[in-house]
Amino acid sequence: MPAVRGKLTQDAPIAKLTWFKVGGAADWLFEPADVEDLQHFLRELDPEVPVMGLGLGSNMIVRDGGVPGVVIKLGKPFATVSEEGEHRLRCGGAAHGILVSSAARDAGISGLEFMRSIPGTVGGYVRMNGGAYGTETCDVLIEAEVVLRDGTPKTLSCEDLGYSYRHSELPEGAIVVSALFEGAAGDPEAIQAEMDRIAEAREQSQPLRTKTGGSTFKNPEGTSAWKEVDAAGCRGLKNGGAQVSEKHTNFLINTGDATAADIEGLGDEVRRRVKEHSGVELEWEIQRVGRKEKKA
Repeated sequence: MPAVRGKLTQDAPIAKLTWFKVGGAADWLFEPADVEDLQHFLRELDPEVPVMGLGLGSNMIVRDGGVPGVVIKLGKPFATVSEEGEHRLRCGGAAHGILVSSAARDAGISGLEFMRSIPGTVGGYVRMNGGAYGTETCDVLIEAEVVLRDGTPKTLSCEDLGYSYRHSELPEGAIVVSALFEGAAGDPEAIQAEMDRIAEAREQSQPLRTKTGGSTFKNPEGTSAWKEVDAAGCRGLKNGGAQVSEKHTNFLINTGDATAADIEGLGDEVRRRVKEHSGVELEWEIQRVGRKEKKA
């Protein structure tokens, strides 16, 4: 491994860094000191070694065999938010959605309230076109600063990222270090009221106080994933320590002792039952990463 100024850990347990609290270790976990440290590391790293970015781990199943190569987790140096031009915020890749939406409120910038409801970081929003309550990242993103797999810094416009529903064309192995968002002029009190409304709606409808991973499946054209799952009789369905939430059927939960295989297997069984019931082919929204089997 290249010499670094940040923290580099071999065989790093990362289950604790994910919402499901399952999965094996990363071969290596790198927490860079700053952008230059990240650039140097990627430039010097063997190009054959796979690289994966990790935010809050809220939309991810880390498989039981762990993650090959290097997992990169951005820390506090990448969690800054500052105003940059009228109605614009420059946000670090590790900035949490609550921080971004709160900073927007304080600056009188509306349009970013939806980020209050997405458990993730700016890097994840940019990669997955995160969205909720009628707004997606691509609606407010101007550009993203990334470090490519070979260590080269690059600025990508919203158009460059080729957004579609919960998908971007971010280059493989690229790490998002910051993003520039643009909203509109707004009243801080009205913005806070909308954030409160969103938070309350989420509290009432989603199993927030469980080990979960957010929305499991993408919404199919013309319908909602949860409706298809419910109609197929999967509410409360279990597989080992994994269960389809009784509160919101597009959420899988770890009831306490689930393995990653339990959770992924349950998701696949739900997909099978929905396909059999209605013919709808549910697509995973949650990322499933790593090895299914442990290293020999």
